[in-house]
Amino acid sequence: MNLSSLNFFRSLRKDNQQFAVIGLGRFGRSVCSTLHKFGYQVLATDVDEKRVSEALTEEIAGHALQIDSTDPAALKEAGIFEFDTVIVAIGNYVQESIITTLNVKEGGVPHVIAKASSEVHCKLLKRVGADHVVFPEYEAGSALARTLTKPAILERFDLDPDNSIVELIVPDEFHGRTIAELQLRNRYGLNLIAVSKNGKFIINPEPDKQFEKGSAMVVIGSNRDINRLPI
Repeated sequence: MNLSSLNFFRSLRKDNQQFAVIGLGRFGRSVCSTLHKFGYQVLATDVDEKRVSEALTEEIAGHALQIDSTDPAALKEAGIFEFDTVIVAIGNYVQESIITTLNVKEGGVPHVIAKASSEVHCKLLKRVGADHVVFPEYEAGSALARTLTKPAILERFDLDPDNSIVELIVPDEFHGRTIAELQLRNRYGLNLIAVSKNGKFIINPEPDKQFEKGSAMVVIGSNRDINRLPI
């Protein structure tokens, strides 16, 4: 996550309970469904009547409307401009995505998140005012490549291009040894955040805690040092 992304997420209202999602493809449906499950009020829209009907039938959003988001009047009538945060989830139709993002920003929406399908698309979305752009296909591909090359790493959160927090399978070499014995900071330059036991994580474990084969551990540090682990 870069600093501009950090600043964007810090600017979001913590008390915001309403979101609008434009575009009900796989990405848009996933955003709607998750927000709805978390108890937020979600307005879902799409130009395709069938997708709107499915969103209502499957109850992935509290409200769903069929609108042409390239028409500013339609967006205004639907109340989109009244939302604090709008997600433009139109990824495969570049022209519609860009026009919609421009319309929403010009309508006064303070926080607009848009999905990009390519690097050029990403740049254009930023040019027309998108506050934050996501590139799920790229991110998923990058994550898969990392998993294939480092299968012991279960989860990774990139703090910046050089540093990460990772959850990984405890290396066989660590089995039976205590945290104090391994001295992860001195040997690898890493700080241990948690270790798992019986399916639950122990945060800030005691130095005499032994590592167990097949369990997981969470560390923070530079990617260079993480890559030095025997995994």
